[in-house]
Amino acid sequence: MLLLLYNNPMNTQPFFSVIIPSYNRKPFLETAINSVLKQTFDDLELIIVDDGSSDGTKELISTYDDKRITYLYLANHGVSHARNRGLDRAHGQYIAFLDSDDYWVPEKLSKTYDAIKQFPDINIFHTEEVWYRDKKLLNQKQKHKKPSGFVYKNALPICCISISTVAIRRVVFDAIGTFDETLEACEDYDFWLRATNKYEIKLIPEDLTIKDGGRADQLSSSVWGLDRFRIKSLEKMLSSGTLSTDDHNATLKELTKKCKIFALGAAKHDNSEVAEYYKTLPNKYSVKLSSGPSVASGGISKKHN
Repeated sequence: MLLLLYNNPMNTQPFFSVIIPSYNRKPFLETAINSVLKQTFDDLELIIVDDGSSDGTKELISTYDDKRITYLYLANHGVSHARNRGLDRAHGQYIAFLDSDDYWVPEKLSKTYDAIKQFPDINIFHTEEVWYRDKKLLNQKQKHKKPSGFVYKNALPICCISISTVAIRRVVFDAIGTFDETLEACEDYDFWLRATNKYEIKLIPEDLTIKDGGRADQLSSSVWGLDRFRIKSLEKMLSSGTLSTDDHNATLKELTKKCKIFALGAAKHDNSEVAEYYKTLPNKYSVKLSSGPSVASGGISKKHN
């Protein structure tokens, strides 16, 4: 079910399409929306995808009178489905995502636009961010340091790019696909593995995104065993035929590490069948690799476009 409740189509193609998926986040959504509408760079459209909220989100959106806003109401299918339906409606040259409990500083898009013009061969940009948990400022650890360049190996252990910080040229989705709707969680980790395997990433080294976390309603807090989904994503990469020998080995190493940890956790909970499955899973991909540039004839090299 998709209901287009509020739509003011753009007469021209905007530079940015901003997509905000939301599910029962009305107390935070208004801040996110306002941070987009108050951007100093205003050549944008804002697509709000309501994933079946029942908290008055619809009534909140009705209070806005801005021709840049499109509001979609969907039956609840999860954040990947919501983002993908937003992409279906997007007209912009670049796609920027913003989670409904995050927000931007007013210059976020203008500084991103400047970076795009400075580096026209780059297709994916992201920014530094400030983290809060329960309204308290968090110090980010070294492992959360934002990478720049060809960063596939950085993306293997952890989701190293925050979805609310990015701007992505539309052609990227045509090349690598959209968000995997079969994943209950870690869909961003999955997307960044595919993206960083093919594209160079450019970091804008300024705190332009504010991230608010630490609540029980967040997906990472409500879904058990998140590494199940990361393991599945690593398996997808190992089966893709797109990895160089070096990247295949690095991916297999990370898969082995995550499977070992998950198997130990299952064993501690007396689930020997699950433990044995994850313990032996990496053997499926432990093939003898050639010294050539790829593990399959379909392998591709990294490129900018």
